[in-house]
Formats: sequence, C-alpha cells, structure tokens
Amino acid sequence: MANFQKLTEKEEEVMTLFWNNGTLAIRDAVALCPEPRPHFNTVSTYVHILEKKGYLTREKAGNSLVYSPAVGLEEYRKSTMKGVIRRFFDNSYMKIVSTFVNDDNISVDELKELIRMVEKNKQSEQNTDSVTDKNS
Repeated sequence: MANFQKLTEKEEEVMTLFWNNGTLAIRDAVALCPEPRPHFNTVSTYVHILEKKGYLTREKAGNSLVYSPAVGLEEYRKSTMKGVIRRFFDNSYMKIVSTFVNDDNISVDELKELIRMVEKNKQSEQNTDSVTDKNS
C-alpha cells in the first residue's frame, strides 16, 4: 500500500464524488455537489490538485477531459488509518482498539462483531497457511 499525500476535508469531499460515481467530467462533478453548488473553477482547482497528488487520472473523451479515481476508497481508508495509528497510537493496534472498547459509544454487540471478524480473519489466515504448507 502506498503512502498517499494527506487530503484536506474539501479535497476528500471532491474525491468522494469520484469514488461514488466513477469517471466524471468536472461539470458532472459540479452537478453532483449538494446545494449551494461550488463554482466550476473551485471544483476544477480541487480536481487538478487531486490529479497532481495522484488520486485522479485524466483522459480525453471527445472534446472534454474526464477524471477517474487512481486510488480506491478502501486503499485510502487503510492508508489514512495506518497513519492515524502510527501518529496517535504508537503504531499499536491494541491501543486503538482499547480506545474504542473504553468508549461508551460502542455497544457490546459491536464488540462481539469485532471479535467475530478477528476470529474469522485468523481462521482464514490459518487455512491459507496450511494450503501453502501442503504445496511446499
């Protein structure tokens, strides 16, 4: 996973248009913005910044340019979370999970679901390891 340049809140808003809708011309991105819609030039500026940062790619479609996500939303989420964990939790997943466990906003059912997810992931890893061992 690449280390991506951090996005501002507004850059994330514009990038979300592309993550949710795929390839767009700038005028289409403007049309998808909630009211009051930003000016075309404002969206254009953000799109060019996102292209420069490597989040969007550009190609010609007829007489206009269209832009497509070069980075997937899930890839961005993972990279962003890894940065948060590194900066604020000393690279400790245990510290971040314990923060949520000690938070009143997480329910017992959500904690149980997290445990199920971890167990399922570990089981999947063990199955993959045993297949690899058999093929060696």
